[in-house]
Amino acid sequence: MTRRRSVSAARFAVVAGLLAMGLAPATAHAARTEKPLPGLAPPKPPKPAPPPPDDALGQDGFYIEANELTEDQNTHVVTARGGVEARYQGRVVRAEEIDYDQASGIVTARGHVVIVNADGTVEFSDSAVLDRQMSQGVATAFSSHMQENVTVAAATVIRRSPLVTELRQVIFTPCDLCAKHPSPTWSIRASKVVDDKGRHTIYFRDAVILVKGLPVFYMPLIWAPDPGTKRKSGFLVPTVGVSSLRGFSWEQPYLQLISPSSDIVISPQFNERVNPFLNIDLRKRFWSGAIDVRAGYTYEENFGTHGVKLGDLTSRSYILAKGLFQADRNWQWGFTAERASDPLIFDKYGVVDPFIDRGLYSADDRRLISQVDAVRQDQSSYFSIAAIDVQGLRSTDINGTFPAIAPLIEAHYEPDQPILGGRLRIDGSGVVLTRDDAVNNPMLPGLNSRRGTIEADWRRTFILANGLRLDPFVSARGDFYSLSNLQPPFGRDASIWRGIATAGLDVSWPFVKREGPFTVILEPMAQVALSPVVKQDPRIPNEDSVDFEFDSTNLFQVDKSPGYDVLDSGQRLNVGGRVTVVADSGLTASALVGRSFRAQPNPAIPARTGMAGTTSDWIFATDATPLSGMHLFTRWRLDGASLAVHRLEIGTDVTLSRFTGTLRYLEEAQDPTGARVKDLDFRAELDVLKHWGIIAYAAREFTTGVWRERDLGLVYKDDCIRVEVLYRNDNTTNGVLGPSQGIAVRLTLATFGNSPNVTLPSTPSP
Repeated sequence: MTRRRSVSAARFAVVAGLLAMGLAPATAHAARTEKPLPGLAPPKPPKPAPPPPDDALGQDGFYIEANELTEDQNTHVVTARGGVEARYQGRVVRAEEIDYDQASGIVTARGHVVIVNADGTVEFSDSAVLDRQMSQGVATAFSSHMQENVTVAAATVIRRSPLVTELRQVIFTPCDLCAKHPSPTWSIRASKVVDDKGRHTIYFRDAVILVKGLPVFYMPLIWAPDPGTKRKSGFLVPTVGVSSLRGFSWEQPYLQLISPSSDIVISPQFNERVNPFLNIDLRKRFWSGAIDVRAGYTYEENFGTHGVKLGDLTSRSYILAKGLFQADRNWQWGFTAERASDPLIFDKYGVVDPFIDRGLYSADDRRLISQVDAVRQDQSSYFSIAAIDVQGLRSTDINGTFPAIAPLIEAHYEPDQPILGGRLRIDGSGVVLTRDDAVNNPMLPGLNSRRGTIEADWRRTFILANGLRLDPFVSARGDFYSLSNLQPPFGRDASIWRGIATAGLDVSWPFVKREGPFTVILEPMAQVALSPVVKQDPRIPNEDSVDFEFDSTNLFQVDKSPGYDVLDSGQRLNVGGRVTVVADSGLTASALVGRSFRAQPNPAIPARTGMAGTTSDWIFATDATPLSGMHLFTRWRLDGASLAVHRLEIGTDVTLSRFTGTLRYLEEAQDPTGARVKDLDFRAELDVLKHWGIIAYAAREFTTGVWRERDLGLVYKDDCIRVEVLYRNDNTTNGVLGPSQGIAVRLTLATFGNSPNVTLPSTPSP
């Protein structure tokens, strides 16, 4: 018969002792933050622990039930036996037998001891012993299943004080364990682990990291945060590799917390053939925003392939910084600071992601951009002002020919209410460019230019009863240029005004037909744009329209120029047709064909675009999703007379259960140097087996017959580990760096020493 008996705190302090032992160690890792920085506010104070469940026992009440409950009057020992379960302050303890010595205060639990904490973590042991004050205790054959699927096991656990717990002969792993797979993918074995809650730190002594039971790394001492600490200083996972540039390389990052809202990662890189290189990453979060500053430094000679030294010892460094702040509901401002002492410093030392976009404006590949900007945006308007400076790292770059841009102003306004039944947009733009050296002759002073532009555009939509859609539009634009340091024969300074007005009509007539499980949409389209011919003033430099392309994205744009300096004017007719097929399953396919006509040629438009004459090239584009997870596309520009390929782009993106990959092929008739370009880029990851896969990347130039880069790697991954062994062959020659080869090892362990990236507030766009 089962007896249930409510007892006082004095007689069964055993329950409080066992439930308050807190013997479980912490997750052993150094985490920068549990989540990426949101950027708009400093870290919130941690949420208080959830209150214990309301079991009507109060703060000091205990409840215990057992098959048998006895008290020995001679020894003053109270014993509960058989299915013992006790509750105290939201915690539950279960055991086969519990003894409480009232004279000494010693509490002993034996037989499958289980403690369920209020946060859901569970602790197991064969036996546990506590003193009267519950401040010291011992458990044997201990194990715990904690949050984030972490399992810890130890031969013995000793609680030396309320803040210090010591574990002996410890195994730690976040991997799933079961009878079929008793050996975890990775684990840490240590002779002793000390959990110091006063310092929020766990110390591992004689720590060995095991992968599939095999030791791969040993450290005499590792320290990391305890589970109750979201941010704590400690070592992160190192980066290890071998290359023909630096030889063997080991980069060991260390996270140091500075305050609750700032930290720094210090990453010394030790190399076999060249001097060490120091990388740092400083992050700071404020109430209104955040900053992230990356920098690197070394004192070394210039070196080429195979680490061959080429010059004198000197300081070499870089900085990559960004910041974004929200001033109020509508205003925000930001900055980037990017500079490098050597054009090849990122290549030589393997700096990750040096050329990614960090601010409102971005530069071309292998160029760094420093800027400060302010943006105001609401539902009907947008305004931005910025100052920009660019550093070129290409071998052909002459930085004196790059302009300093200050200011660059962009504005947009669109009234909330219709104007004459249509939509009105007003845009403004202004820029000041200052150069030290002339682009075509660095020995001459550079051209300085100032431009202001104002533009208004009105458009209205009419849909007739038969489905015909008519969109009349009217636009007007004015530009003002102030130029200085002009080269002969244009004199020295000039002020230039120009304006243009355009009226036109967009026409489309979609036809829809149902064919079995498919919906077919056929849509002929046409656009007429009428404006006077505005000849390009030869004194106006082409600063913002150099990258001029004609494709499906601008076939039906009134002004196809990507910037303001080159003006698309005259009488134009754009015609085309689009067919779209949509399956009931959600799969789609579409094709677009079209071309442009103009009353007279426009020599201001580059001839290579295929649209400078009276009849343009043919534009052809297709998009298809033939299978779920697969996207195909083609972009063609064919000669208007011979149908010869002037530009071709073909690609696919695939995301399947066991395969992800992208493929891009680009062919252009001419690049700026006059040579034909044929490039192929391919990257993929294939899961050959459940946990084993292959990753690959390749880039080939068919014109030269050279593979620019080839990467091939082997991947092992499961829920708690990812290991990549990657071989890279780079055949490009860049300055003193020739072709190189290398092997890199990337190890990602769940919950252990991984470092998420900072996330700043998103930047609004006009």
